[in-house]
Amino acid sequence: MQKTAEYHCADCGEANLTFIDLIGEGQQSYLEDCQVYCRPHILYIRVIEIDSEYEG
Repeated sequence: MQKTAEYHCADCGEANLTFIDLIGEGQQSYLEDCQVYCRPHILYIRVIEIDSEYEG
């Protein structure tokens, strides 16, 4: 399952949209170019899992 997330470029400050793999565990990191400034950045993603249960 994938979801999109927004991050801001560390160099130019522009907003960028990226896909996050929600199947991955814990912390993920990968290299992605800024869509505006065209410089590579390392993105660090932490996947948080939330569960719920019906109480009744």
